[in-house]
Amino acid sequence: MRKNFINVKELEDKINFAFFTSVGGVSKNEYRSLNCSKNNKDLKNNVKKNINIAKNKLKIRDKKLKLINQLHSNKILNVNIKNFKKEMYGDGLLTENKNIALGVLTADCAPIFIFDTTKNIICCLHSGWKGTLNNIVKNAVKKITNKKVNKKNIIAVIGPCLGYKNYEVDKKFKTKFIKKNKLYKNFFLSKNKLKDLFNLRELINFQLKSEGISKIYNIRKDTYKNSHIFFSHRKATHKNSGKTGRMINIISFKD
Repeated sequence: MRKNFINVKELEDKINFAFFTSVGGVSKNEYRSLNCSKNNKDLKNNVKKNINIAKNKLKIRDKKLKLINQLHSNKILNVNIKNFKKEMYGDGLLTENKNIALGVLTADCAPIFIFDTTKNIICCLHSGWKGTLNNIVKNAVKKITNKKVNKKNIIAVIGPCLGYKNYEVDKKFKTKFIKKNKLYKNFFLSKNKLKDLFNLRELINFQLKSEGISKIYNIRKDTYKNSHIFFSHRKATHKNSGKTGRMINIISFKD
């Protein structure tokens, strides 16, 4: 089987992570084939198998993988052995436990990994437009630096997400962002009198840099444009289906 995930080679000695594609799993039809979401009509057993496929590919079979019930918020929760089995709701997870891996699910929203090079803390985020509007990365950096981590040691990686050429929004959408921060207008490109194009990725980069994070890597893949290897909710909606799976994105400490 071909490699069905993306990482950054120069970071492989520092941390273990992967942004998985939609291929290489066992699911059928709209969820073909590495769907890792239980919140759709895919067979639960298929989803379980797909998650295990991803864990095996990343060689973390023996680690505990924690997923969060995503809300499109800016809420981030700390995971440890004591609360691992607790149902968690939000859009970010962080841990200092070497035996716990963290994951988020995406299908156009941006998956973000943040970690420190001293290998003491890892964090994963799900940042859609709402999470970005409410600056989930700011919350993440604050929580990490509260652990006495120097910002100079923090690395962020932004995975595949909806590209701005395919992220069409209305003027009211744009206004919401400008009300938060006037500088956010720089991440919109006017398409016509009614619509703008929104650059989600570059806004997230801006937010990270504004928090003093300079080591940022980008996996510049547009999930809509490359829907043959990524799930894209927007593409599915444009096809009048709306049914699609979710990619899994996982980060863990190296053994």
